[in-house]
Order: sequence, then C-alpha cells, then structure tokens
Amino acid sequence: MLLVYDGQCGFCTRSARWIQARLPTEARVEPWQSLELDELGLTRPDVETAVWWIDDHGHATRRSRGAEAIGRSLVAAGGVWAVAGLLIIHPPLRWLARPAYSLIAANRHRLSGGA
Repeated sequence: MLLVYDGQCGFCTRSARWIQARLPTEARVEPWQSLELDELGLTRPDVETAVWWIDDHGHATRRSRGAEAIGRSLVAAGGVWAVAGLLIIHPPLRWLARPAYSLIAANRHRLSGGA
C-alpha cells in the first residue's frame, strides 16, 4: 500500500502526515518527488494533479486517483475511518466527493499550509 502525494504542497504534506499516523505500518506515504514514477505506472502529470493510492488487489495492482485514493487510504486506516472511506468510494457520496476533491486540489495553494 502506497499513498503518493505532492511533497512541495504544504496542505498536501500536512494531510499526508495525518493519514500516515492512522495507516497500518506496512503502508507507505511518500511524496512523488522521491519516487520512480514509471515503476509505479504513473506520470508526472498524473501526480501533479492528484493524490494516488496504489495497492495490490488480488493479483493486480490497483491505482486510485483523487477522491478514490483518499477513500481507499481511509479504508486501509480501519475503524471509523474505514466507514468514511467506504462512503467516499461508493455512490451516492462518490458523486459529491469527486468534484469536492477537484475543487480542493485546484485551490490547495490557497488553503492553510498550502504551497
């Protein structure tokens, strides 16, 4: 399990640290700037526009972007966070989570702890 975020964004870094404190120890939380993106099947435009959650799902690697990545990381955190994560990745809340994530991502530099 790996959460990939923008390490040059203060809001992103603060959010990544928050989820890292709640994830199981085998999960990693890394800024994209320190990773070999091609090994993860990601590109620079991918990671410049959204957070990514990468995990093994059966025999395949699953990559989730944006709101789904946040939801899947919350599911991995377990407990009450898993319930919140499941709500985010399934309709009808997913229909609201996607545009909300896009709005936050587009304005992250304006948020507390931004770039």
